[in-house]
Amino acid sequence: MTSFFKTTVAASAMALVASSAFAAEITYVSGAVGNAVEDFKKIVAPWEAKTGHTVKLVPMPASTTDQFGQYRLWLAAGNGDIDLYQTDVIWAPQLADHFVDMSEKAGELMKEHFPSIVESQTVDGKLVALPLFTDAPALYYRKDLLEKHGASVPTTWEELTATAKAVQDAERAAGNNDIWGFVWQGNAYEGLTCDALEWVKSSGGGQIVEPDGTISINNEKAAAALELAATWPGNISPEGVLAYQEEEARGVWQTGNAVFMRNWPYAYGLGNSDDSAVKGLFGVTTLPTGQGHDTSAATLGGWNVAVSKYGDNQDAAIDLALYLAGAEAQKTRSLIASNLPTIVSLYEDADIAREQPIIPQWKDVFLQAVPRPSAPTREKYNEVSTLFFSAVHSVISGNAAAKDALANLEDDLDDLLN
Repeated sequence: MTSFFKTTVAASAMALVASSAFAAEITYVSGAVGNAVEDFKKIVAPWEAKTGHTVKLVPMPASTTDQFGQYRLWLAAGNGDIDLYQTDVIWAPQLADHFVDMSEKAGELMKEHFPSIVESQTVDGKLVALPLFTDAPALYYRKDLLEKHGASVPTTWEELTATAKAVQDAERAAGNNDIWGFVWQGNAYEGLTCDALEWVKSSGGGQIVEPDGTISINNEKAAAALELAATWPGNISPEGVLAYQEEEARGVWQTGNAVFMRNWPYAYGLGNSDDSAVKGLFGVTTLPTGQGHDTSAATLGGWNVAVSKYGDNQDAAIDLALYLAGAEAQKTRSLIASNLPTIVSLYEDADIAREQPIIPQWKDVFLQAVPRPSAPTREKYNEVSTLFFSAVHSVISGNAAAKDALANLEDDLDDLLN
């Protein structure tokens, strides 16, 4: 063996050892609905191949309320085992102190994203999380069933209630006994805050707590919106809807047993998968309005990635966060999971338009998005939301009148915030 060859082999061996020594396993915690775990593996695969690092996904409960509680416990304990947290759009003000400021490292990249979304993740001048995808729910409807029964797509909650009942009853009379008119998220958790905010806001009843901090929820229009929703369980919705989260609603819908569904964009791609009973049979539109109000409301959702201050692999975690927020990963996520990108140019991407035509169309839904009151309530938002969804659940489950529940809620919010 020549001296040159020996030297080359030795150098290669040393490089492999060095590479192995510096390779890290990044721990990433995230909620998981639908095919999220499998999709995530595809999204991070190019980064793993390029860097030599690996990513371990720790799936969290589907309930965002449960996720937030667990995150707070880990972060309060300074848990170094977790490098990256996938965070809801509303959590930045509450968890900001625990995350790395990405302002300098991600400054140029953030110019490609919707400014309002970047702003939502900026707290006291610090960029504490990078946008991954945005969310705004829509009304899913069965085109075939509406056409069959001569019905139109409803534009108001009152029309939805009547149309859902009419089509449901006609289908059952024809022997389709498993059909329901409308499925949604009625469990007592953050998802119900989203649903109920849409009913209230689109009926002219405000945003629970207004941007200036005014508590606005105790009003006649909000009460009427909740009273209408309280007629749905056991009528156009199964009684079990009171325990539904996103996946339970999607399960009923995707097996062909619902006329209408309220859900997020991820359900679109899954609904058109080969194993779906409703593939090619449905459309989506903006959520209805109520009580003569002319503006729809879709709760602004979305997910971001934050780097823990306490993580054991901070440099690699920062690099992964930048990759996940970049165009390559966002495009992959849009193509395989129908998630809405936060990078503006991707709404004009030809591949996305061809494979997921709903994404450019979803702009109309996104324009109706309204934020939950996390900005005016800051670190107290989680308690505000819990009080709200608990009051709403008491109404829709028939345990309280809306007028009484909202009066009590106003008092509780005043005690909490003032």
